Amino acid sequence: MESIEISAKSEEEAVDIALAELGLSRSEVEVVVVKKGRGGLFGLGSEGVRVRVTPLGQLSDENAAVGIMAKQVLENLLSPIGIDAKVNLATQGGGEQTTITLDVVGDDLGILFGRRGETLSSLQYLVNLITSRHFKSRVGVVVDVEGYRQRRYESLRFLARRLADQVKNTGRSVTLEPMSAGERRVIHLELRDNPHVTTQSIGQGESRKVAILSKGNNRE
Repeated sequence: MESIEISAKSEEEAVDIALAELGLSRSEVEVVVVKKGRGGLFGLGSEGVRVRVTPLGQLSDENAAVGIMAKQVLENLLSPIGIDAKVNLATQGGGEQTTITLDVVGDDLGILFGRRGETLSSLQYLVNLITSRHFKSRVGVVVDVEGYRQRRYESLRFLARRLADQVKNTGRSVTLEPMSAGERRVIHLELRDNPHVTTQSIGQGESRKVAILSKGNNRE
């Protein structure tokens, strides 16, 4: 995935636009200000900011082999069910923290989501199972559809931060809606270093959800 350059009124706005196009989070890219903005009198003659946003990480030889194999597996799974789509291979992070993502792009892909993304999760499980058996080691490939999972995770991270502030200010715990294991993990990871709140999973099966609790005195 190559770097892109974006111009906007502010650095923050330009970065947000770039992240949306790349389907990545702020921690997964390097941002360089190519041109600083310049304000003009009453807005006249003002110039916007231009930034270059570059995804971090490159695939090692081993990860490249895993990615190629996983891509072939996914394409072979999609073909028999008549889904005409393209599978894009992308990478995020670096070293041992590298995440291999297969993003399915095409028309009428709603069938791949299922209820609460269950079909997508099952597809990801099969891809990882088959690929892991081939390499005789556990792999962690993420299967996405037109950036759906990435957008969902970004919205969950934002929600987690907002609710954490709410819990911090009120002292009252907040329980989120039932989520998949992957989505619950996003919430836990986002708030694990938060000094004011802690998280825990509650419930069973499909009803399992995340509760955000205050580390201070509870006012309830």
